[in-house]
Amino acid sequence: MILTPIAPDRLRALLRTFAAALAEESARRALRRITRPAAAARARGHYAALHHSQAMALARSFGMGLAPRPPRAGYGWDGRALAQRMEAYVLLHEIAHFQLAAPSRRRCVDFGLGPGPDTGNRTGAERRATRFGLARETEEAMASLLGILWEAEMGHPALASFLDQNWLEGATRPAVARHFETVLRRLRAAGFITASGRPTRRLRRTPDP
Repeated sequence: MILTPIAPDRLRALLRTFAAALAEESARRALRRITRPAAAARARGHYAALHHSQAMALARSFGMGLAPRPPRAGYGWDGRALAQRMEAYVLLHEIAHFQLAAPSRRRCVDFGLGPGPDTGNRTGAERRATRFGLARETEEAMASLLGILWEAEMGHPALASFLDQNWLEGATRPAVARHFETVLRRLRAAGFITASGRPTRRLRRTPDP
């Protein structure tokens, strides 16, 4: 949910301001991949169905199961299968979590991070959570940006998710640009994205501390 809505006539100027605040060329390249103006609106109709099919195909390619239910019927990820009745961008976000999770947590309900916004069985997800505080926040930010970069890679409306997930909230403050660069740097250092910001198929192999 966007905390502070951005009027369409302000968006281009705000993106220019944000880009100018980035110190790293690799971050500017990633931003350009995300912020095509045509990608600011959610897909509808035929394109929404196509994007959903593409996201499900990507999930299968990672070995993730798919279940014909919404997350409110239990969990977004139950340790074996994704609730496929989610929009394409949510599926891609969950795929990013699958990549980023420690091997033991890839088979945990909601990746051991506690309930997501649409989780039905919130008590169950909270009981099975194993990551908290800063560690959880860091992984959530990485999954958010990795999922958005998957959207850009697949030609989906990545900018819509960039806005929805509040990457431009307070964008005129230097700290917001630094946060974007820091998360990109973490993804790149761990091999989840290339130097130009394209997502890779890497799965994390290291355990949690």
